[in-house]
Amino acid sequence: MIEICKANPEHVQGIAKVCSDGYRATYGVTHTQEYIERIIKEFYNTERIRNEVVNTSRHWGGYFVAVENGEVIGAGGGGMISDSVGEVFVLYLDPNRRNCGIGTKLLVAITKQQKDEFHAREQWVSIQKGNNKGIPFYEARGFTFQHEQHGYSNEEGENYLSLRYCRSI
Repeated sequence: MIEICKANPEHVQGIAKVCSDGYRATYGVTHTQEYIERIIKEFYNTERIRNEVVNTSRHWGGYFVAVENGEVIGAGGGGMISDSVGEVFVLYLDPNRRNCGIGTKLLVAITKQQKDEFHAREQWVSIQKGNNKGIPFYEARGFTFQHEQHGYSNEEGENYLSLRYCRSI
């Protein structure tokens, strides 16, 4: 049975693994290997994740995890970007567990937190252009395309694009 719960320090290694594996599986064909590994090193290292599990706020609500038989098989989190607007910042699954409803359960938990605790009425997500796993997932859950913008990059010459999606909640 899959349990969705707020992450605690015992989940840190599992979050790092599922986010790293999920990121590689999602962007392996659209992004350079150097970019992928740099992003994983920056965002999905255990020190950063441990800090993000322990230190939560309105702007970062913390990680939620999907756990099955003691193993983290999915992780996601978000926060508020204005008084009434939430955002999903991260949502990854074990690549072998896609299409099992796990991502939906994590999104429901993130959305519930943003609505109930932070009083969000709208929710946003950025999806890298070419992410043919994420785009249909979010569109099927009521997110609609709003605009395109430059994606996250910290290196000269990288020009990845993000698609901004939004839905009312």
